[in-house]
Amino acid sequence: MFEVSVQGSFSAAHRLRGYKGRCENMHGHNWKVQITIAAKRLNSQGMVIDFSRLKSCLNKILMHLDHKVLNNTQYFRKVNPTSENIARYIYDKLNIALGALNFKQLVVTVWETDTSFAAYSETR
Repeated sequence: MFEVSVQGSFSAAHRLRGYKGRCENMHGHNWKVQITIAAKRLNSQGMVIDFSRLKSCLNKILMHLDHKVLNNTQYFRKVNPTSENIARYIYDKLNIALGALNFKQLVVTVWETDTSFAAYSETR
């Protein structure tokens, strides 16, 4: 299996609903996001996907989150903006953007801090 990964980042604020503790209050993070695509075969150019195409897809998604209060965005008005749910949101958007690409797995990892992260993936 071949894997390629790119990283991006965004800054945003959120508050966790239904949570008892400091994170129930509005606070912000500088999130780091890594996406990894795995494929059994390479394309005719010898790649899973061009890094610049993958990075462009990620950045288009992240710009909708950057410098926002996540709780005020349409998606996160209904879904609690946890790192797990942010990873799922980015996964769903990427899965649509990369739909025609022949890959076996897409993994989205979202770091809230240098030592705390959540990931979401599905096998196709």
